[in-house]
Amino acid sequence: MPAHHSKKHDAFVGKHPENIRARKIVGIASVVVIAILFSLIAYFVGFPLVREFRDSPETFRDYVKSNGLLGPLMMIGVMALQVIVAIIPGEPFELGAGFVFGWFQGTLLCLGGTVAASALVYLAVRKWGVKLVELFFPREKIKSFSFLQNEKKLDLLVFILFLIPGTPKDLLTYVVGLTPMKLSSFLLLTTLARIPSVVSSAVTGSLAQRGSYKAAIITYAVTLVISIICIFIYRHISKAEKKEQNAHEVREE
Repeated sequence: MPAHHSKKHDAFVGKHPENIRARKIVGIASVVVIAILFSLIAYFVGFPLVREFRDSPETFRDYVKSNGLLGPLMMIGVMALQVIVAIIPGEPFELGAGFVFGWFQGTLLCLGGTVAASALVYLAVRKWGVKLVELFFPREKIKSFSFLQNEKKLDLLVFILFLIPGTPKDLLTYVVGLTPMKLSSFLLLTTLARIPSVVSSAVTGSLAQRGSYKAAIITYAVTLVISIICIFIYRHISKAEKKEQNAHEVREE
């Protein structure tokens, strides 16, 4: 007998082409504009800031501090930018936040930026769907997280994946918008889960700023080891969930 497909639409796969030509044109044009805008921001703003902090942390600190009250807002802005423009690495900015503002204020600024950007990404994905996510990530990677459509385990899985260092949080931030998770739950769970990783980076930056380079290196090394261990845990969880999802799909056929 032929297999019966689930009536529920798979949000991790693009929908069928729109019947209304005008809506299709507007949707494609919107996605193209967003892609161009994000690429320009990454090229002219994101990567230069990363290079500046890498080449001279002191210059980066002095530049941010020289802007007075705008300094913290700039830090929030660059943290938001690295979440939205997924190809920009976030850890240099977390280290920079600790280096410039100290670990506590740096942590708060980093979390503020990620919350604002995560909300924006979530709402954008809700609007444009998987087409927007595919601007930054190949379809194979997106579909690898299709197990997140399991509503019963969704909150726990998202919390664990954001808690574990080394998981692709930029991709996850976009993918969650394709799931049934509510915005309020997404922001609460991911913010709490990000705290340990952000704090460790901010503490490392703060220690380096005070000249405690040995302590900074030790802190960073411990974090790195934990991250490597957690990557293996993440892969195990991912494989287990995919196996369970495949078994569930077979039972439904």
